[in-house]
Amino acid sequence: MTHVPSFYVKQKITVMVNRYQVIERLPDGSEGRLLAFAQQKRMSFKEKVFFYADEAKTQELFSFKARQGLDVRAEHDVFDQAGNAIGWFKKDFVNSLMRSTWHLRYDGVEAVGQERNATVAVLRRVWDFIPLLGDIWIPFLFHFDFVDSEGNVVMSSERKAQIRDSYTVMVPDERLDFRVAASMAVALDALQSR
Repeated sequence: MTHVPSFYVKQKITVMVNRYQVIERLPDGSEGRLLAFAQQKRMSFKEKVFFYADEAKTQELFSFKARQGLDVRAEHDVFDQAGNAIGWFKKDFVNSLMRSTWHLRYDGVEAVGQERNATVAVLRRVWDFIPLLGDIWIPFLFHFDFVDSEGNVVMSSERKAQIRDSYTVMVPDERLDFRVAASMAVALDALQSR
């Protein structure tokens, strides 16, 4: 795979696994073809997410896997179809206490991603700790921007106001391989609450 400048990520709700469709975003903003289908088993000791060419899982395309098991600071490697590492990401646990922060590395580039709106970040945390309110579902729209050491946005993920989790992902940095970008985008949903 190469660079894909924009795509959609949509979660499919199931009981035992998280499933995600990664869909092409056409120039007019409409949906194109399925680029990848991801599946993550819930409650696994060591996080591993596989991406397939279709929902029948006939061909594995790439994956990401945690280096450590059951660790909120776990580092995740992104692997190509042959098992070669092509990127890496991890959640910055300390900085994420107030505003979710991730580190992303690919092709010699290191980027830091944070929730775009600090106020929403704080409200999301407060909401979870207030008795009774934490049980009321509020679809907080949290968006992430990943910037490199020079302050350039290399990737952004914007959550849409829908019942099932859905995101628009923009990838202005042509060095960012689609497989790494898709892995990070899915991780922002699948691993965000950890």
